[in-house]
Amino acid sequence: MKQVVIENPIINSAFSEPKRHFRFDDEGITNEIVEARRTSHYFIPIAKPKKKGKQAQQLELDLGEWTSDRIEENKFINRVRERVSLWRRGGYVGVTPTTRRLLEYWTNPERERRLYFCQIEALETVIYITEIAKKHGDNWIDNELRQFNADANPLLFRMACKMATGTGKTVVMSMLIAWHTLNKIANPQNRLFSDAFLVVTPGITVRDRLRVLQPNDAETYYKKLDLVPPDLMPELDKAKIVLTNYHAFGLREKTSAGKLTKDILTQGKQSPFTETPDEMVRRVCKALGNKKNIIVINDEAHHCYRRRVGDDDAKLKGDDRKEAEKRNDEARRWISGIEAVVNKIGVKVVYDLSATPFFLKGSGYSEGNLFPWVVSDFSLIDAIESGIVKIPRVPVSDDNMKGELPTYRSIWTLIRDHLPKKGRRTVDESKSTPEPKLPKELEGALQSLYSNYEKAYQQWASNADAQARGITLPVFIVVCNNTNVSKLVYDYISGWNTGKKYPDDRPVLAPGALKLFSNVENGHWTARPNTILVDSEQLESGEAMSAEFKKIAAQEIEEFKAEYRERYPGQDPEKISAEELLREVLNTVGKPGKLGEQVRCVVSVSMLTEGWDANTVTHILGVRAFGTQLLCEQVVGRGLRRISYAVNEQGMYEPEYAEVYGVPFAFIPCAGSNKTPKRGPLPTRVRALEERIAFEITFPRVIGYRYNITEEKLKPKPNFTAVCKYTLSTADLPTQTENAPIVGQSSIHTLDELRLRREQEVTFLLAKLTLEKYFRYDGTKKEDRPAVHQFDSEVQAWLFPQVLQIAKHWMEECVTYKANTYPQLLLLNEFAHDAADCIYRAIASGESKKSLKPILRPYDTFGSTRYVDFDTARPVYATDPNKCHVSHVVADTDSWEQKTAQVLEDMDEVVCYVKNHNLGFTIPYTLNGEQKNYIPDFIVRFNDGREDRLNLIVEVSGEARRDKAAKVATVRTLWVPAVNNHGGLGRWAFLEISDPWDAENTIRAALNSGQFN
Repeated sequence: MKQVVIENPIINSAFSEPKRHFRFDDEGITNEIVEARRTSHYFIPIAKPKKKGKQAQQLELDLGEWTSDRIEENKFINRVRERVSLWRRGGYVGVTPTTRRLLEYWTNPERERRLYFCQIEALETVIYITEIAKKHGDNWIDNELRQFNADANPLLFRMACKMATGTGKTVVMSMLIAWHTLNKIANPQNRLFSDAFLVVTPGITVRDRLRVLQPNDAETYYKKLDLVPPDLMPELDKAKIVLTNYHAFGLREKTSAGKLTKDILTQGKQSPFTETPDEMVRRVCKALGNKKNIIVINDEAHHCYRRRVGDDDAKLKGDDRKEAEKRNDEARRWISGIEAVVNKIGVKVVYDLSATPFFLKGSGYSEGNLFPWVVSDFSLIDAIESGIVKIPRVPVSDDNMKGELPTYRSIWTLIRDHLPKKGRRTVDESKSTPEPKLPKELEGALQSLYSNYEKAYQQWASNADAQARGITLPVFIVVCNNTNVSKLVYDYISGWNTGKKYPDDRPVLAPGALKLFSNVENGHWTARPNTILVDSEQLESGEAMSAEFKKIAAQEIEEFKAEYRERYPGQDPEKISAEELLREVLNTVGKPGKLGEQVRCVVSVSMLTEGWDANTVTHILGVRAFGTQLLCEQVVGRGLRRISYAVNEQGMYEPEYAEVYGVPFAFIPCAGSNKTPKRGPLPTRVRALEERIAFEITFPRVIGYRYNITEEKLKPKPNFTAVCKYTLSTADLPTQTENAPIVGQSSIHTLDELRLRREQEVTFLLAKLTLEKYFRYDGTKKEDRPAVHQFDSEVQAWLFPQVLQIAKHWMEECVTYKANTYPQLLLLNEFAHDAADCIYRAIASGESKKSLKPILRPYDTFGSTRYVDFDTARPVYATDPNKCHVSHVVADTDSWEQKTAQVLEDMDEVVCYVKNHNLGFTIPYTLNGEQKNYIPDFIVRFNDGREDRLNLIVEVSGEARRDKAAKVATVRTLWVPAVNNHGGLGRWAFLEISDPWDAENTIRAALNSGQFN
């Protein structure tokens, strides 16, 4: 295989649809870039040669060939993708008003927290299939999905999204829940949606991590990632969400009894001592109350399937057969649990999310085949080319020159016969010392990979700036096949008890072979283990660890109990089970200030579980069999989460790498060259500091402006100006359509039924909408545009006759009807709301007694500096702890913002200030008829001698632009007057600074002039 050097494989932005990809040929990936998005496909494994020669024994997979019969196009996915793309480009036609609002919110280019394209595409695909496909004649999608499910999941309707590790499946789950819930609350009769959810995970780690799906969780994604408009959050709180791991689907014992008693009473019948499936569902879904036809979301859904009878199990032997049987038992429990839920309370749809939704060996399906109900695909290679994940680097050559692959690419077949088998009785009791002896290939792999880890560690240790910013040390993980092998590797790495004793009865300890990972220092166990040994499978099940594993991990458990006492005074670690303690350590690896913060190496029995998301993993060693690329991707996936999410000047991520041995991974076998990769920009953590809370700045969240009209009687016929005019044209909506067959008579479709409606009905609706939107008791403005018009009791109803008369005059004088249009078109939802806006502008322009007021964001009226917490790779300026609540000023230029911050800190009049970056402070304005948001540079609180401090919005201006003029005019003539007229939002003013080096004089001149009084 020729070696390809790809210095930087990141060729797409994570925030837009991929436009380029590297081409694969018969030998693998090339450095040739194709100017188009990669089609969805997957690789089918080739059976290994039957010949058992030395060369054949060395290969678990035939990774040396990339022939055309290995690559299979996902035709169904590609067809769906094409239809979704067309619908996207057309502007999301046909969705519910709630769905449209969410899609516009998620895709808004001015969002501070932009979503990845792959996250949005997953939702778009599900929405298209659910709401749109049948309307657009794409019934084939639903028909094929139902056929796929009838073959594999007869009781379920499943729909899967394939998303590479690290691309944000949890975000997509949050978006699915929000989309369903808000649509169901808006229209309870709509059977497409539900507000009850059962989220099923493969283990406790993932289950606990998914608490962010609960709207009321402190770290909920809906608020943290701004996934739901704030005014809709109270509606989202009505969702009922149950999080569980599939182990909960097991039928539990209701009462305890002896085996003989059970045998006598059951006599082959269903045991009265064990739950029935219905009782299990009541237990698991208790929090859903009386909800029916719920939504099920499977996280890591490749674990959920029903084995097809008649597979090739007979061909599997030894460990392969046992592993396949174990996987099938787990999968059967998962899918049987969901089927029990279907039978008891009903399931509307099952959404599967997985990076690897493939059938495994022994499932009864062709090994490596994609679940046929997958509807969207963002593969690992797509994620790598978009920079969303680290790039796995595997050995591509060595100086051994034996076999077709480098020795450390796939070492299992070379070492498996020299390692202990599963079970305690296989331990060699004849050894006089417990000294761990490894096969030379395994020892060489550990030493070689460790030597590279040392470089990464030294790079981290010498970077005080990175440590100050909360970036913890790099992590090395080893994945082993059984407990005995893991103990052997663990002892070699971390040190062991020799069995001998010193005269004072202390044990003689031998240090580990890898110095940075050794838990023995100067003849004593270290206070904090550098290396930990975990049985991730046992930890995830929630069941007790085996006595065997507790015995070999006893020293580690005691050390962490001691550390727990030190970190949490007053809490007794003896009340915490060993399982909970080790789970906490494992789940906090790489997290500052947590038990797992200092862990450098993790040795795992079985695969580290999905959902384990330590982003500091840099080195991975596989000490087990890997029969498929699926297993390879699952293990490598544990090390793919990025450290830095700061973008470069081109708006893309810099590459990060994970070094991988022993995992015969074949997607990008040659990622990166031999030289040390260029380090991406170190992110700076910008955050509000609790000790500076005295300098907190709050601000109103204004979403618009309105006039408060104090007259009891409105002017019956306002002076209609140009801003009140409205035009109806078939360019906006066709009123006549011709349908014609290939042969035969054509037909004309019109809106004649709409045209037959009375004009009085139009004026009545427009008056009602105007009243509901602008003349409410509480003085707010109703922002949404509901398609269903219902009675609203919260309006100033006595004004209705006057508004009705004004609406009638407006229709007569202000509406231009172009060819084939008529007044009844104003009954259509969008036109009706546009007309109501025009009528209100006419009313406001005609009233003399009015005051400008702000329209505040419902349920989220005030923003604050206290919520600032993000990473950035932009230039930063460390702030004065006596002037700013937030740690840094983020700069858009090399000096302007920095100089302005310095000036503000040096002025005695400045009480506190903040740079408006990821603060959420925006000023709505209009440009070319389009609503936009302006983000000014600074908020500064001044002591200008008055009791109420002055809040000054400061803009550091560059060259003059038309949009800047519109922004400044809006702040001065609308935002500042409206907020000050409110009376309860503080005193505000605006100042534009053109020269930061003269900012002090500019500010003082403005203060002394009295223009802010």
